[in-house]
Amino acid sequence: MLRLDGVTVRFGARVALDAVSLDVEEHHTVCVLGPSGSGKSTLLRVVAGLQPADAGRVLLSGNDQSGVPPHKRGVGLMFQDHQLFPQRDVGGNVAFGLRMRRTDKKDAEGRVAELLSLVGLPGAQRRAVGALSGGEQQRVALARALAPQPRLLMLDEPLGQLDRSLRERLVVELRGLFHRLGTTVLAVTHDQGEAFALADRVVVMNEGRVAQSGPPLEVWQRPASEFVARFLGFDNVVPATVHGELADTPWGKLPVAPDAPEGADRVLVRPTGVRLTAPEEGLRCTVEARSFRGGNGSSVTVLLRPADGNGPRLEAACTLREAPEEGAEVGAVFDARDVVPLAA
Repeated sequence: MLRLDGVTVRFGARVALDAVSLDVEEHHTVCVLGPSGSGKSTLLRVVAGLQPADAGRVLLSGNDQSGVPPHKRGVGLMFQDHQLFPQRDVGGNVAFGLRMRRTDKKDAEGRVAELLSLVGLPGAQRRAVGALSGGEQQRVALARALAPQPRLLMLDEPLGQLDRSLRERLVVELRGLFHRLGTTVLAVTHDQGEAFALADRVVVMNEGRVAQSGPPLEVWQRPASEFVARFLGFDNVVPATVHGELADTPWGKLPVAPDAPEGADRVLVRPTGVRLTAPEEGLRCTVEARSFRGGNGSSVTVLLRPADGNGPRLEAACTLREAPEEGAEVGAVFDARDVVPLAA
């Protein structure tokens, strides 16, 4: 459906996109993640035709889009701030793209009614935009973007202005809606939870380049580099030398999976892979702090300080029932499945 082939964009001396290549398969949702300035929004604008590329090509259904204006690309774009028309009611907003395409009035009315039902706002055609909540405005913006049946729907921080509980509910609904409609989606977001819940494939960007791309579970379980691991919120990253099924680290020799690559010079230790035991049974540590995470699992992150300065502080995850008190002496034992060698 969509292919970016070596796309480069420069703003003066700054390279916003550095020879980026990317594929989005038909009927799939791809979410692009990255910190501010990583190039993710520039990528979206290039695909939409709002930003010219200095090098490389954008292809939609195999056709090079060089010189094709935005309104002829057949893509839909939904921005973070909705950009609804305040002078039009809900139905008028959703029908805007259909009017631009001179769709028959009766057909347009049917399409608007169908989409408003799909996004959970049946019968809302005559409601004023100013009377809608933030979540309702988001749904109207989505219906408007979907109305002309774009071959590619692009979302720029689609849920960024909503509170967390509403965001978590809508992202599940969006995933189901896109699958039912067979929509091809390219979304950019800084919210990892949103991306991993919505996407069939996640792309992590850093300084205008693709740092890692793959299925959400693969990216989460096997970050490709220290940057990706830290961006995903993992702090247990230390220097290491991997030989066979052991990694020599500041925390001692840790087990790794049999297929771990030789020579990796960093390892990530997931907090879930640090099991707390009696002090004499593992790496002796003192509990420095606890952080209650809440949620259904009632998980607690425990910050450990290794005894005698044996390495940097270490995070472990456990249930509230198992969490030791601050100041307690514990041992840390490591699970090979959660010790991940990282590329240099």
